Amino acid sequence: MRVLGVDPGLARTGVAVIDGGVGALILVHAACVETSPEVDGGDRLAGLFAAVEKLITMYRPEAAAVEELFFSSNRRSAMQVSEARGVILLALARGGVAMSSYTPLQVKESVAGWGAATKPQVARMTRALLGLDHILGPDDVTDACAVALCHHHRGRLAAVTGGARSRRAVPAGRLGAAIDQARRRQAAVAPRPT
Repeated sequence: MRVLGVDPGLARTGVAVIDGGVGALILVHAACVETSPEVDGGDRLAGLFAAVEKLITMYRPEAAAVEELFFSSNRRSAMQVSEARGVILLALARGGVAMSSYTPLQVKESVAGWGAATKPQVARMTRALLGLDHILGPDDVTDACAVALCHHHRGRLAAVTGGARSRRAVPAGRLGAAIDQARRRQAAVAPRPT
């Protein structure tokens, strides 16, 4: 399955296209779509829309995974991200791409095996699952890769469990082995209750 992962933002949107199946996921494309704060807000959104449309045309993803908005105390920033996310969803709908949303917690659990994983832990697991030493670009690009991986993992998990939700179940193959290994490492260094 070819999945377009998106980490939405107005200033920077991370995008990644991941293809393959169990134990053979590859990064096809990863980039950061940037818009200038010196440009009018409507033009920034139009540019983002055009960039997502171009990605859909070039890479023909079968599905898209978009990270859900994390609400912060900064209302202005939250509004800009939600506007960008809306434009991205519109581009996906117009392109006929099936879309799923994932919370940051779901992405962390799927990729790192632990919902409280730190950003560096998620980045390290994302690289490991894709067999890469590094992913070029800002954190937004790695985050987009993680969102796409989350969709691959959750889709396989649903197929294995018949759609039943299980927080601890892991699919077979390289992804499952990597997540199990990360969980064992995390358990070994986790602080013990006193």
